Amino acid sequence: MTASTFLTIQGLSRRFSARAGVDDVSLAVARGQFVVLLGPSGCGKSTTLRLIAGLETPDAGCVEIDGCDVTALPPSERGLSMVFQSYALFPHLDVAENIVFGLKVRGVARAERRRRLDEALAITGLEGLEDRKPAKLSGGQRQRVALARAIVAGHPLCLMDEPLSNLDAQLRHSVRQDIRALHKRLGMTVIYVTHDQTEAMSMADLVVLMRDGRIEQAASPADIYRTPSTSFAASFIGSPPMVMLPAELIGAPCPGPAADLVFGVRGEDIALHPPGKGRLAAEVIEQEFLGAETFVHLEVPGPARLTVRVPGRCDVVPGGRVSLDWPREATHWFARASGRRVVSSPSPADRPCSMPALPSAAKGP
Repeated sequence: MTASTFLTIQGLSRRFSARAGVDDVSLAVARGQFVVLLGPSGCGKSTTLRLIAGLETPDAGCVEIDGCDVTALPPSERGLSMVFQSYALFPHLDVAENIVFGLKVRGVARAERRRRLDEALAITGLEGLEDRKPAKLSGGQRQRVALARAIVAGHPLCLMDEPLSNLDAQLRHSVRQDIRALHKRLGMTVIYVTHDQTEAMSMADLVVLMRDGRIEQAASPADIYRTPSTSFAASFIGSPPMVMLPAELIGAPCPGPAADLVFGVRGEDIALHPPGKGRLAAEVIEQEFLGAETFVHLEVPGPARLTVRVPGRCDVVPGGRVSLDWPREATHWFARASGRRVVSSPSPADRPCSMPALPSAAKGP
C-alpha cells in the first residue's frame, strides 16, 4: 500500500450458490478520493460495498482500511459510516435525535453531541428542522438527515449505496451537488454505488465500471469516456450509447483484419450529409428534439441502429436517406471476440477494410 492509499481491496470474491457476486476484485483508493462503483443491476457493485462495510463475508481476499486488515472485523469496528437508499431513519425520533443516535449509543458526551449536531445541521442546511419527524420532511430533506448522521460520526470513510434513487430528477441533481460539496469540505473518502452514469460522471474522481462481478475499467470520468478499454465500457458510458458495428461497414484502414474487429463512434462526433457524401449510408428512423440538441435515430446496413447527437434542431424526416461521416481519430476499435480495445491508429502496413455494397447509399431522400 502506498503512502496515499487509504482503502485497499485485494482479490475479493463472494459467491452466492453457483453465481459469483464478486469475482477476484482488486482496487486501491487514495485518501480523500470520491470513487463511484458503476454498472448494471447484478454486476457486483453493491456486494463490493457490503464487503467493504463488513455486511458480507468474503470467500476470498482481504480489505484494508488505513493500513489495517479489517476483513474479519464487524462493521462497527471498521471506522466507517454508511448512507443507504432507504434513508434508514427512525420514524418516532425527530431530526436531531436521528442524527445523533449513533453518538448516544457510543456514549459520546452531551456537549460534544450538541457541537457535532450543530455543525452537521449547518453543513447540510437542516437548521430549523431539528424538531421535525421524518414524516414531515421531503425526500431530499430525509436524505440530508442521513448525510448529517454520517457527518457527525466523524469517520474518514463513507459508503453510499444508491442514496439518490428514491428522489425525483430535480432533487437528485440538488442532493448530488450537496454530496460533492460535502466531500470536498470534509475530505472524507467516499465509495458510492450507482447504476446512473450521470451521477458517476458528474461526481467521481474515479469511476469503477463493473460487469459480471469484475472490474471492467477503473479510470477518471474523462478517461473512461475518451478511451474506453472495452466495447462494453464504450457502449455503457455515454448518452446516447456508442453502438458497435462490424469493421467491414467502412472503407477505412483498420488496425488489424476486418473480420476480427468492430468499431464505434460517439454520437456527437458524427456529422449528417446528403446521401453518398459520407462514408456510411443510413436511413432516418425518428428524431427526438430536446431543445439544446436533437437525437437522430438511424439504421445502417447490417442492419444495426445508432443515434447521432446534433446541436439544436435537425430537419430530417423518418424514412429519409443520409450519409454519415466523422474524423478518423473519433473511431474506436475493439477486438470482436474479446471486446478489448485495440490501437486506433493503423500502421502503414494495415490494409483498408473491405466495404460491402450499400444499396441505401444510392437512394435519394
